[in-house]
Amino acid sequence: MSSPTLRASDLAQFTGSACWYRHPLYPSITYTDGAQYVAEAGGAYWLLDAIVSHQHEPRVRSREFQVWTLRVAQDRSAVLTCEDGDHGVLASQAIAFTDFPLPEITLWLQNDVIFLPSEY
Repeated sequence: MSSPTLRASDLAQFTGSACWYRHPLYPSITYTDGAQYVAEAGGAYWLLDAIVSHQHEPRVRSREFQVWTLRVAQDRSAVLTCEDGDHGVLASQAIAFTDFPLPEITLWLQNDVIFLPSEY
């Protein structure tokens, strides 16, 4: 596998989506070109999988709008947090190690679509 090539400056180009990608583990959830780019260039399909896996939690699933933030520490551990848009934490997952190339990224999920905030 090649090294992740994702840069924060790359994400500004995504302001909408021409394609929708269906998540194979949870077919009712789709994601946009921007989220696909993060997964591909950042080697982070696991991040989409993690977001989707939390949709089985009633507290998370009941929210039509979700803010997902991955924060990577210097020791390469990370925390993935889901908030309700008003800073109320719905879920949090500790990640022992990640090679995700950015120190932080936020993805939104609304009406079963995962996307970058710039794609709203």
